[in-house]
Amino acid sequence: MTEMAAPVPEQGRGARNGGDLVVETLEALGAKTVFGIPGQHALGLFDAMGRGNLHFVSSRIENNSAFAADGYSRATGEVGVLFLSTGPGALTSLAGLQEAYATGVPMVVVASQIPLEGLGARRKGMLHQLDDQKASAANVTKSQRLIQHASGIPSAIQDAWTEAISSPQGPVWLEIPQNVLLDPIMVPPVEDALAEAADNPPRIELVREAVKWLEAATRPAIIAGGGTRRGQAEKSLLSIAEKLRAPVICTPGGNGAFPWNHELSLQAWIEDRYMTDVLEDADVLVVIGSSLGEVTSNYFTFEPRGRIIQIDAEPRVLESNRPGLGIRADAGQALAALDEALQPGRTASPDWHGATPEVLVKESLAKVRARLESQDLAKELKFMADIREAVPADMQTFWDMTIAAYWGWSCWDARQGQFHSAQGAGGLGFAFPGAIGAAVGLETTGRPGRVLAVSGDGSSMYSIAELATAKQHNVPVTWLIVDDGGYGILREYMVGAFGKATATELARPDFVKLAESFGVPATRVAPEDVGDALKAGFAADGPNVVVVETLLKMFSPTHLDH
Repeated sequence: MTEMAAPVPEQGRGARNGGDLVVETLEALGAKTVFGIPGQHALGLFDAMGRGNLHFVSSRIENNSAFAADGYSRATGEVGVLFLSTGPGALTSLAGLQEAYATGVPMVVVASQIPLEGLGARRKGMLHQLDDQKASAANVTKSQRLIQHASGIPSAIQDAWTEAISSPQGPVWLEIPQNVLLDPIMVPPVEDALAEAADNPPRIELVREAVKWLEAATRPAIIAGGGTRRGQAEKSLLSIAEKLRAPVICTPGGNGAFPWNHELSLQAWIEDRYMTDVLEDADVLVVIGSSLGEVTSNYFTFEPRGRIIQIDAEPRVLESNRPGLGIRADAGQALAALDEALQPGRTASPDWHGATPEVLVKESLAKVRARLESQDLAKELKFMADIREAVPADMQTFWDMTIAAYWGWSCWDARQGQFHSAQGAGGLGFAFPGAIGAAVGLETTGRPGRVLAVSGDGSSMYSIAELATAKQHNVPVTWLIVDDGGYGILREYMVGAFGKATATELARPDFVKLAESFGVPATRVAPEDVGDALKAGFAADGPNVVVVETLLKMFSPTHLDH
């Protein structure tokens, strides 16, 4: 019997190609939405999307596409998916990916590449050609893969998805040459794909040692960082804190990991010296999902006198700033193991020099409030309180690196919503595109989609083009722009350090007219009316903008007096 050769697919309109394999695999893995911008080498991806069911959100700048995919993931707990074109498009996304990488946000990034024959650092003069495109992403993604044949696409995407969701979570980079995306294929349609997060439990001997320390501790305290939220460890954290009667403070990334008004909650005043004093006095300090970095250590003035137990999924974080018992593990798995091992009644009675931990927490928060009230900050305190009162308890909020956000790091009670800021990498422009991605994701998963974004006038200009995206997709985002005429925090830093500010003042547009030119409703209000304006924005349909022209000040730093 003569074997017949496999049929060779015909070139032409509608033929299945490598792009179809990308789309089919992503759909099989559960992807619903993709962010990005089309490009010449990536057209095979976009042609294939027309035959699939993925919802595409077209941003105006690739950096903002990355922020949007990041926001989608944070808001929904799902993997963000980003499509990029070759060269300039891919490179423009990198600052957005740095934020996702620093914060541990799972994303799958699919970038196109020049045709296979142009790879290998030969200068063939192809459009968008780079010597090694994926090397450019090495600083801001967990790993980088080049797919050189269509049959490798499903497995590579499945592996990338698995890596993205495995702790420490983060973005994973794939790139596919133009001809691999476009050429007809013989690979059958993808029917199923499975990606399960790799297990990352704590070592049992480390759990035993940590329990030994904690059972003997009389002044235990806990710092809950962003890894606590990424690892969904909130329930175990609450149980452990109550068993130990240990005060808990949240970092900016950990904001919301512990109930704000709990009697053991030091809230998030991590930059205040009174809180630094409490943490330094702990005889055992549990640090979860934090490097004890610049902000968490109150700008490296923190000098703990007790022992440290540090839990983090990223081994490079462990003991990076302080020696301690380092436990490399997913925060959720580690805290669940600690919680199970800690037996009620076996822990020492807490004693903070004659005070109970509950009294210590109450007194410490009162000292912070008194310090703030001794400064000329009535406008700032009311402004933040008015925003908090206006925002529904379950609404998610996204904050740029702006003075209002720095207040938010310390004073924002996330309630049943989630607090998201760009403190991981600290770049500007995160809030609005991140909120767009979040709102799209929440609506996609059947939840109320309205989201608040907060920016300054400087940071808003990084993402102002996304007003077109918000309008095109009718995204329910309310964008609060606090306009102080420049880079407010840099102005404040420079005046404090040098007596004057240089290059911090900005010419800026009429934000209300600019938003309206995109067809987005906008209003300008006085600071005292911000609450009512936000409530009206929340009740509306689609995107809207609220502009407040005011100069906010930061509370006085306490690390400089130490």
